[in-house]
Amino acid sequence: MTTTFTTTHANRGVRHRRPRRSAVRFLALPAIWAGAAGVLALWWSDTTSVVGPAGWLTGAGRITGLLAGYACAVLLALMARMPLLDHSIGTDRLARWHALGGRCTVSLALAHTLLIIWGYSLTSHTNVLNQTSTLVLHYPDLLKGTAGFLLFLATAVLSARAARRRMSYETWHYLHFATYLAVFLAFGHQLSNGADFVGNRLAQVAWYTLFLGVAALVAWYRFAVPVRRGLRHRLRVTAVHPEAPGVVSVHLTGEHLDELGGEPGQFLRWRFMTRGLWWTANPYSLSAPAHPRHLRITVKTAGGHSAALAHLAPGTRVWAEGPYGGFTANLRTAPKVLLLAGGVGIAPLRTLFETLPGQVTLVYRARRAVDLSLRGEIDATAVRRRAAVHYVVDEPAGYSSPLTAQGLSALVPDLAAHDVYLCGPPGMTRAAIQALREAGVPARRIHHESFAF
Repeated sequence: MTTTFTTTHANRGVRHRRPRRSAVRFLALPAIWAGAAGVLALWWSDTTSVVGPAGWLTGAGRITGLLAGYACAVLLALMARMPLLDHSIGTDRLARWHALGGRCTVSLALAHTLLIIWGYSLTSHTNVLNQTSTLVLHYPDLLKGTAGFLLFLATAVLSARAARRRMSYETWHYLHFATYLAVFLAFGHQLSNGADFVGNRLAQVAWYTLFLGVAALVAWYRFAVPVRRGLRHRLRVTAVHPEAPGVVSVHLTGEHLDELGGEPGQFLRWRFMTRGLWWTANPYSLSAPAHPRHLRITVKTAGGHSAALAHLAPGTRVWAEGPYGGFTANLRTAPKVLLLAGGVGIAPLRTLFETLPGQVTLVYRARRAVDLSLRGEIDATAVRRRAAVHYVVDEPAGYSSPLTAQGLSALVPDLAAHDVYLCGPPGMTRAAIQALREAGVPARRIHHESFAF
């Protein structure tokens, strides 16, 4: 089923302005690598010479230990939910960096442990088991450091894909908090035993500054700000409306909602203060532009939490953290935009369809016509701004359109000249990205955000 309104420029005579791009997006990774170089410089400045196998092993152990400690601070900073990073880089990209960094950190910590034990055993001419016992039981704070290392290993095991599939997101999320304790235990061990810190007041001050600064960011943005906003905005559910089979919109009201600063395309983490839901905060996108007195999310049943939202009672108190994500108009680089939605992925794209200036085309894919959510609003927006909207359904087959370069190009002429905002199920997203690349859309113009954190 394809419905098309005449495609015209919605802001004829209005000059298109390129959104302001944050320098943070391009400077974050160089800054992280610069910090790693500074850590290596600390080892270099404190090392006069490296002699023999024991010296090389111990030196490598010191380097990997320093880098593992620095990486812990970086990992916590990436997940501190700072608006400066989150809105510029995107929550899902930060999560991917965090996951990759976590694997590297555990590998560095493991390498540090093995190299130090081996190097020290060669120096003291003893076997590895005796040297391990001596280090753990007789070196200051090393018993705590060992506990921290074991917590890191446990977190790595729980974060493996096979383990993640066997537990709920909420269970994994709370178990992941053990890393805070692991970092605290490892921090004390580094300052007590690290050859680069013992007697080096400048290095100690720098390390304290790094970790206390990161701790302050985590405490403020992950704990203090959500509590402050919960008390300030006093969000409550006003109504729950069905939109399609298994899809509902939750309407909320509150106070001073204009201060949230939520942009079209962003999401919040919602904690519904009712039985079975209060202990977890799940991410859902705004499905209508934020209003000073009203917010709305549209949710598809995909698990126990989302299914329970259909039964929320009016008046239910809500705590919202955010807004988060960089899936906003600031990603735009071209005058023409294609919004490509699949299923409930229409939620953030519906807000962008209403608010993005210039020539905007929406392609909305679903399994059946009855699964098209918010269609009345979308049609009204398309008429009002004289934009094109295409509905593509898999059933009946006669109305389907393949998710290929040819299929998309048939719907959207001059596809390669468009910025593309993409939101949908993982399989659809992967197929769409491949089709868009084959159609000539540059990778830098394909924007998508995932909630699979």
